[in-house]
Amino acid sequence: MRPQIVVFGDSITEQSFRLGGWGAALADTYTRKADILNRGYGGYNTRWALFLLHHLFPLDAPTPPVAVTIFFGANDAALLGRTSERQHVPLEEYKENLRKMIQHFKKCSPSVLVLLITPPPIDEAGRFEYARSLYGDKAMQLPERTNEVAGEYAKQCVELAEELGLPSVDLWSKMQETEGWQRKFLSDGLHLTPDGNAIVYQEVIKVFNETSLSAAKMPADVPHHSIIDGQKPEKAFQLQCPAI
Repeated sequence: MRPQIVVFGDSITEQSFRLGGWGAALADTYTRKADILNRGYGGYNTRWALFLLHHLFPLDAPTPPVAVTIFFGANDAALLGRTSERQHVPLEEYKENLRKMIQHFKKCSPSVLVLLITPPPIDEAGRFEYARSLYGDKAMQLPERTNEVAGEYAKQCVELAEELGLPSVDLWSKMQETEGWQRKFLSDGLHLTPDGNAIVYQEVIKVFNETSLSAAKMPADVPHHSIIDGQKPEKAFQLQCPAI
């Protein structure tokens, strides 16, 4: 059975298997090496995601994942008193919720690689334009998310990773290194464009390549067709498929 790598998060993870998505790019990279499982849930914050842990990742699972990306915070950072306030999770609770997720995955498998990804930056003007396109004059007048607050959540995510000795991707900072990041990386002020997805993929694969999860170093699940003898095919399968 192939190793499993799980991407766990909100809508930015749920949408990652779309054309040009970072999850789809991972699945392509790990073809015949590992299965990439999408466990993204649009609209979810860390508080709600905790209810999913034992359902999605039971402690007695026979084949726990070898790696998990945890990518939450965009919804936790929604502002109180604004249109998305029901998704808001206080900053310290957000950090502790991430800690609980990590503890759960480590109970599933002490050797699992856990990679934390911060929320992306927020293009407030882009969010307003998107709301106007949907609701016209009834659109929000005050932003339901701000880049400054998203940065506070990103900082907590990175600090937790450093505290626990885990790798992290500071997406909030990384994207803002590029001039014009608002339009280049974000489609509606929050969700990712193909270029934004490419940044996530590049940063995630960089971490994986520094571990035993480098796709180039992982064995394929079955023999490559080029080594199969047309007259005696069974020879090629004896090692990887011994039941044949």
